[in-house]
Amino acid sequence: LKAKLWEIAEGKRKAEITGAKGEYKVASFGNQIRSYVLHPYKLVKDVRTEYETSDAESVLDGDLDGFIQAELKTLP
Repeated sequence: LKAKLWEIAEGKRKAEITGAKGEYKVASFGNQIRSYVLHPYKLVKDVRTEYETSDAESVLDGDLDGFIQAELKTLP
């Protein structure tokens, strides 16, 4: 009985972890998310949302608010 209860609890825990992680995607060449062009002009473009900015320095410094807002607009 103890083993069965442990097995049920373990199954629930694994399902919760899988739900939190979301869909698994391999990080390979064809799965590009963002393009950074720093020379001859500066541009950062998000391939998924088509959001782009010419302020590459702030993006590299961690200012991702524009990209986050663009992604949130695409959610249902």
